[in-house]
Order: sequence, then structure tokens, then C-alpha cells
Amino acid sequence: MKDLPNQTHWTERTDLAAAFRWTARLNMHEAVANHFSLAVSDDGARFLINPAGRHFSRITASSLIEIDANDPATMDRPDAPDPTAWGLHGALHRACPHAACAMHVHSIHATVLASLADSRLPAIDQTTAMFHNRTVVDDHYGGMAFEDEAARCVQLLSDPKITTLIMGNHGVLVTGRTVAETFNRLYYFERAAETYIRAMQTGRPLRHLPEEVAEKTAQEWETYPGYAENHLREIKAILDAEAPDYAS
Repeated sequence: MKDLPNQTHWTERTDLAAAFRWTARLNMHEAVANHFSLAVSDDGARFLINPAGRHFSRITASSLIEIDANDPATMDRPDAPDPTAWGLHGALHRACPHAACAMHVHSIHATVLASLADSRLPAIDQTTAMFHNRTVVDDHYGGMAFEDEAARCVQLLSDPKITTLIMGNHGVLVTGRTVAETFNRLYYFERAAETYIRAMQTGRPLRHLPEEVAEKTAQEWETYPGYAENHLREIKAILDAEAPDYAS
């Protein structure tokens, strides 16, 4: 299997395909837009990404394409990725090898947050605290994430501690070391954004966590044993029973 086209890095492919499928189940995708990528080389330059125009609910392990962030001829390929996927993820994998996996969506609550004049996410509960001091807001949206816009955005992720880019007027880009870590973070960011937005809708004062408690909680999330891996394992178990073609 591993010598056939689109069947190398099989474990990584099945993990990423599962993340696509579950994102669709959670309605965090948008039509045939949005994209996830995963580096498969030590320098981060070679990466897997979804093919252009494919709905998340139809992604399979073998349908993911492998491209090189340093290959200027990528967009001339017959199976070239979406231009904004190439712009955003190509720029990220060139500039930030520590961000092995990246997931970009326009999910409802993350995008609502990104549309506020102040798009910061305060630590008001245990889940929002996961992102304390670990997000950055891009306040200078200049259009779709083609190469120039994307290169500007990813500069904000140069610090490995920053794992989440709140893309003002756009959406969110979440990064991590593995598919499990990144998808778990994406899932919790959407939940955190929803909690914050719903709390603001009450019109009542918010209970903000003190700085030291928020940072302590964020660190506890980072060292909590196995929760991201367990999350993805259970997603794959459900898909194995209900939609096993994701791993084909």
C-alpha cells in the first residue's frame, strides 16, 4: 500500500480524514471551502491537504494530496489545491515548521468572534482559559488568503506558544503538533467562542478569571494526559462503525 500514489503516510492520512469528517458532522465547515493540512516531512515543507472543491463529508485518506510548500509549480499541477489553501497553508508550512498541523474554518461562533471590534477571547471559564495567552488577533484583513495576504497572516504565528490565529473579519486558524492535538483545539475553540458569545448575550457582567488562574489552567490543559488522543480515537471508532470509507 505505501508504495502507491496517495497511500504514503497512511496513519496521518486516516487521522486527517477523520478530522474532516467530524468537522462536517459538527457543521463547522463551509460548503466546499476551508482546509486542513499536515506536514509529513521533518522540515514541515511537504504536507497533506484536502483537494480543491471536495466537501469535508466526502474526504478520504487517499483523496488527500501531498504537496511541497517550496515548489512554485504547485498550482500548475492537474490536482492543484484551492488557491487560498495553497496561499495560507503553503505560507504557514514555509514559515512555521513548529506548526505541523493547521486547520482553518469559518465556523459560526469563531467567525462571530472574529467579526467583533474586539475579537479577543477572555478567560471566563475553564474552556476559554485553554486559549489564554495562546491566541493572536489579525486586525488587518485585506481580502481572501491568497499568497500576499496569507504571508502577512502567518507572521503572527511565529511564536510557538501562539496556537490560534483569530482572523479578523474572516475565521480562525488553529495549529498544533499532531492531528489529534489540532482538531481537539479547534473543537474547543469553537466551544469557547460560543460560551463567550452566549455569556455576552445575557447582558450581565462576566466573571473573568484572574491572570494567574487563567495561565495555570491553560498550562494544565497542555499537560492533561491523553485527552486529545482519546478524543480522536473515539471519533475514529464511531466513523469505523458508521462511515468506514473515510479510511479508504
